[in-house]
Amino acid sequence: MVASANADLESKMANPKNWAAQAGDMFNQRYSKLNQINASNVGKLQVAWTFSTGVLRGHEGSPLVVDGMMYLHSPFPNKVFAINLDTQKIVWKHEPKQDPAVIPQMCCDTVNRGLAYAEGKIFLQQADSMLVAMDAKTGKVLWSTKNGDPKLGAVNSNAPHVFKDKVITGISGGEWGVRGYIAAYDINTGKQVWKGYSVGPDAEMLIDPNKTTTWIDGKVQPVGKDSSLKTWQGDQWKIGGGTTWGWYSYDKATNSVYYGTGNPSTWNPAQRPGDNKWSMSIWSRDVDTGKVNWVYQMTPFDEWDFDGINEMILADIDVKGKPTKALVHFDRNGFAYTLDRVTGALLVAEKYDPKVNWATHVDMKTGRPQVVSKYSTAQNGPDVNTKGICPAALGSKDQQPASFDPNTKLFYVPTNHVCMDYEPFKVEYVAGQPYVGATLSMFPAPGSHGGMGNYITWDAGKGKIVQSKPEKFSVWSGSLNTAGGISCYGTLEGFFKCVDAKDITKELYKFRTPSGIIGNVFTYEHKGKQYMGVFSGIGGWAGIGMAAGLEKDTDGLGAVGGYKELGQYTDLGGSLTVFALPN
Repeated sequence: MVASANADLESKMANPKNWAAQAGDMFNQRYSKLNQINASNVGKLQVAWTFSTGVLRGHEGSPLVVDGMMYLHSPFPNKVFAINLDTQKIVWKHEPKQDPAVIPQMCCDTVNRGLAYAEGKIFLQQADSMLVAMDAKTGKVLWSTKNGDPKLGAVNSNAPHVFKDKVITGISGGEWGVRGYIAAYDINTGKQVWKGYSVGPDAEMLIDPNKTTTWIDGKVQPVGKDSSLKTWQGDQWKIGGGTTWGWYSYDKATNSVYYGTGNPSTWNPAQRPGDNKWSMSIWSRDVDTGKVNWVYQMTPFDEWDFDGINEMILADIDVKGKPTKALVHFDRNGFAYTLDRVTGALLVAEKYDPKVNWATHVDMKTGRPQVVSKYSTAQNGPDVNTKGICPAALGSKDQQPASFDPNTKLFYVPTNHVCMDYEPFKVEYVAGQPYVGATLSMFPAPGSHGGMGNYITWDAGKGKIVQSKPEKFSVWSGSLNTAGGISCYGTLEGFFKCVDAKDITKELYKFRTPSGIIGNVFTYEHKGKQYMGVFSGIGGWAGIGMAAGLEKDTDGLGAVGGYKELGQYTDLGGSLTVFALPN
């Protein structure tokens, strides 16, 4: 018997007039069946309406649309608005009371990646770690529960996700030495159902040494006893990171939730010898029990902050000519991975930016990247500046989610084209204080088009770039594909762009929104008319200099210097722009 993902939410998602989840579906495909706006008429788009959130920090994620109501969120203080699409009147507004002391505990701007919906409830994951359920019609708080301790740096920026009768959420704070976990709460009561850590003893990770598998010696095998503990020195795992602030996906056929874990703490590798399992890993867990089905570590003993939390996109595609229930993941480390999502077998691992230089390739038998010694910050040691590493710590792609188009069978990937110098140094752990231990500088990939981003199409069955469209800055916006044959995304300068899905070098439409775009494109239909929308509001890691008023090049974990030119193109904002075809 196939389990129900959540009958109410599934029915809302099945109606393309809604945008009922952050990715539009549970596979993280970010594809809409709407086709009123298409490749032949998208050039005629006009602004239909706009809305200011009143907050001037980075706006990630997107609103939800459910049955004629739009639900918008904002960065800290995490306002929520419910807007009637008939009247565009604010039906209710919720502004949580949060201690502003949480702001300096957030490493890379006070972003929030959006809300979740199910069974007449709106779920908000606040920055201070409170998970809140509200009545979707009235905004009345139904329950709230504490997910972490912000005084220790355990804060939240991720969107909650509803799968079955549970709302799943993670935790941020890898730069504060927070030990990462993912947790499931009952959508009706807020009671915690399970919690699985990323590192530490088997029982606390919900790993069964004999049943949980990983990729070893060219095949899927049990992980064995203490698979995490024996890869850490002493008690370092207790402050070992592996946080979980990305996007999660769910396949009801396997009843599994898929997600990634972040960097080990600290960024100074000399302080944590070993593979640091299971930081930097792709996970499959049973959604009812949290038990780990399989886990695969992409970057053992991370030396570059190649945090592994980016989205897992589930798609049924041909891999090397064979129909496959695949999981596709574009990692910060510059490699795109295709795995069998049922077994966890590693099928493809190839670079999705040709400038990636820290590793030559991934050994498909061991699953380990083959590190180039001159770019090893561990080999070069603390207080040595290792220069010219590609990609930079913010990766060939960060959290900005890619889309999958079932018509072209291609993935549309917003990417960074940025390299770095990285100098680790010794840092002492103090609870509630930053625990970084490296100084970084970032710059555009040398010997290329001079810009800091590309929008690419990717064949995940072959592991090859199909097309690449250069952009001046990183493409830090989530993309959207539609049945209208278009692919749309935003740029850090603030352009909303749509390209031909069959030829992404053909730019069909662009419009300058009020601020830089780090939000995700979404679409919906209301009263027979298709709309597309995106948040603008510069910030996030790439825009942290502007959002937080930082000026020193190495501030913002190295991003301030790299993106200082942004100030010549945009300024702070916080608004939604919605587009439609003229009547």
